[in-house]
Amino acid sequence: MSLSAARPLDPWRWLGLTSLQCVILTLLFGAPMRVFGLQLPEPVFAMIPAFAWAVIRPSIIAPFALLFIGAFTDIFWGSPVGLWSLSLLVAYGTVLIMRNMLVGQSRPMMWAWFAVACAIAELAGFLFTRLDAQASPSLVAVFWQFLATILLYPFAHRLIDRFEDADVRFR
Repeated sequence: MSLSAARPLDPWRWLGLTSLQCVILTLLFGAPMRVFGLQLPEPVFAMIPAFAWAVIRPSIIAPFALLFIGAFTDIFWGSPVGLWSLSLLVAYGTVLIMRNMLVGQSRPMMWAWFAVACAIAELAGFLFTRLDAQASPSLVAVFWQFLATILLYPFAHRLIDRFEDADVRFR
C-alpha cells in the first residue's frame, strides 16, 4: 500500500487529530527558546483548521473544536478567554459563507483567500482586544503574527487535499 493511498474518512482524524496537532504546535512555539537571539514567531495555528474545515464541508463539530482550540490559545497566551475563540469563529463563518466561491480555485488563489481569512481573524482579535483592554495592541506585532500565520497555508492545503482524497464524492 502506498503512502498516497486514500484513508477512510474518520471524523476523529480530520477534526480531533488536527485539533490536537494545533495544541501541540502552540505549546512547542510557546517554548521560551531563542534562535539567533530571536524569539520564535507566534502564528495562530488554529487558522489552519478554521479555514480548511470551512472549505472541506460544514460540520456541527468544527465550531466546537475551534472554541476549544481558541480557549486553549487564550489560556496559554494569557489573553482574555474567548478572544481567539470568537476571532476564529468569525473567520470560520466568513469562509463558510464564501465556500461556494472557494471550491475549485487554484492553489495561489486559495492562499490569497487564506490570507483574507487570517486578516479577518487578526482584525477581529485586534478589535476585541481594543474593546477589552481599552488600548490598542501593537500593530507591528499584529502584522508579524499575521505574516507568520499566512505562511502556514501549505498545511491547510494538505488538510483539504487529504479530505478530498478520502471522500468518494470528490473522485
